[in-house]
Amino acid sequence: MEDHVTVGVDGSPESRAAARWAAHEAVLRQVPLRLVHAVDWPLDPVFPGLGRQDVDRWADQALTEAAQELRRRHPPLEITTRCLAARPSAALAAEAAGAGLLVLGSRGLGGLAGFLVGSVAMSTVAATDTPVVLVRIADAPDGPPVASGAEVVVGIDIHESCDPVLAFAFEEADRRACGLRAVHAWKLPPAYTYVPFFDPENERDIGRSVTHMVDDMLLPWRRKFPGVEVGHGVFMGSAGDHLVRASQNAAMVVVGRRVRRSALGAHLGTVAHAVLHHAAAPVAVVSHA
Repeated sequence: MEDHVTVGVDGSPESRAAARWAAHEAVLRQVPLRLVHAVDWPLDPVFPGLGRQDVDRWADQALTEAAQELRRRHPPLEITTRCLAARPSAALAAEAAGAGLLVLGSRGLGGLAGFLVGSVAMSTVAATDTPVVLVRIADAPDGPPVASGAEVVVGIDIHESCDPVLAFAFEEADRRACGLRAVHAWKLPPAYTYVPFFDPENERDIGRSVTHMVDDMLLPWRRKFPGVEVGHGVFMGSAGDHLVRASQNAAMVVVGRRVRRSALGAHLGTVAHAVLHHAAAPVAVVSHA
């Protein structure tokens, strides 16, 4: 039953920030929080002399310290812990299957906005159909404050059905009592690049037509969430670039990931990949058909 928020914990500052963010989200959702730590045993040879008991003791300490801190911050919140012996990405993906949300930590790119996304996080995002949020240290509730009036920003594609993405984004905006901004970017067909005298009015007509389609896509969600103030931006160009710009003052950025299975495994799309690496706000990746 999807009745809790799960967060990966490994004792690092990044995972502690993710745990604080996840606890805040669990309180908003009024659901329990589960802290998960995974150890891939045996460890890499670069850790000579480190035995299984040492690793288990360290894992228990990391979980205990994280749980104690969060219980002090949120006394009514129900918190459980779980330590698993498995590859972290596989363990976290398996844990996510029974959760409503999985939260992972990621390092920021120094003074630059964005994420430095590790292999565990990327592999986990691609391996689960559960929504995953990546959080930087600066995004934790006790970090730098989010700008007043910050919105939930969601990337949409008028050529695909993205109801799960919109449902997640509207629900998050509704929980936070904040606005929602939908972003869609479009490009001219490749053939137009070979037309020497392309009429700019045609470009404006396409832009107006795309805007109408975006309005139509959002209409049912406006009706379902009448308390959420909705805006949208329709741009010509790269969707990833426009979402990264919109993330500067956002409470969260929500992007979709099409579920594609191949011999090489699941993978992320170009837009989700760009936003994960460069957004300045927590990023939620939501899978859809």
